[in-house]
Amino acid sequence: MPAPSVICLMGATATGKTDLALAIADCFDVEIISVDSALVYRGMDIGTAKPNPVILQQVPHHLIDIIEPSEAFSAWDFVEQSRQLIDQISARKRIPLLAGGTMLYYHAFEQGLNRLPEADTTLRRQLDQEARRLGWPRMHEKLAEVDPESACRIKPTDAQRIQRALEVFELSGEPLSRLQQQRSSGYAGSIEKIILATDDRAALHRRIESRFLQMLEQGFVDEVSRLRQRGDLDLSMPSMRCVGYRQIWQYLDGDLTRQQMIDKAIAATRQLAKRQITWLRKQPRENAFDCLNYRKDDIFRRIEAAFSRS
Repeated sequence: MPAPSVICLMGATATGKTDLALAIADCFDVEIISVDSALVYRGMDIGTAKPNPVILQQVPHHLIDIIEPSEAFSAWDFVEQSRQLIDQISARKRIPLLAGGTMLYYHAFEQGLNRLPEADTTLRRQLDQEARRLGWPRMHEKLAEVDPESACRIKPTDAQRIQRALEVFELSGEPLSRLQQQRSSGYAGSIEKIILATDDRAALHRRIESRFLQMLEQGFVDEVSRLRQRGDLDLSMPSMRCVGYRQIWQYLDGDLTRQQMIDKAIAATRQLAKRQITWLRKQPRENAFDCLNYRKDDIFRRIEAAFSRS
């Protein structure tokens, strides 16, 4: 049996992916698979712009609220679980709609992925402690000793990637660069891509700022405060590295003023959007729609045509 056809709805943060996904669900018999590395966490609702419970009940959603913030969820986990869900959704005679902004997940889903060791919280804490003593440039030198190929690709200031490369070596005994040559297969089915894009960077920045300020009004600081009170989380964990959460945590620690927290969170979100846009520009332009000015009917006709062929 051929792999089922799917829709991939991609876009940078604040481009309106959720609203379009719900509009598609009004016109087509779809189930939505979240492609968002933050929506998997329970208790992280406001800062991730998670759809509210009413919406989650109206349209079937998957890979939302599936793990605790103290747990790890990798791109490999996403590929395995999303492909299982696609088969199940297709068996129900519905269309799988993958929607979100975690570009690594899309790439892993479409192109395949290296099988790497899962994150180890204890080891990461040890590496963070060592980095606080030595500094990340020295940790980069240590990486160059065991994995020179990865060290050449990773900047001495890129703490997250240095940590991951050292973690992989410690857990597997093999360099990350060598393991990355061992790939799983890409997705064999037809993929209909819809990309929400914009050339008006200033307008997107205004949307990002407005959305973050709205999150604060909705109680984002209280949400992070409750997460801190759990006692099993810290800033070394992937969940607390999500934009907004790290800055509010630092604000609650007293390391940032409220205005500094706001400025840094907005700046971090803009940087995230920049990385997402850079990745999306590698996709075919005919799949792109201006997020600030597009006709839903054009997208609906495209979906109808694609799935009448499948």
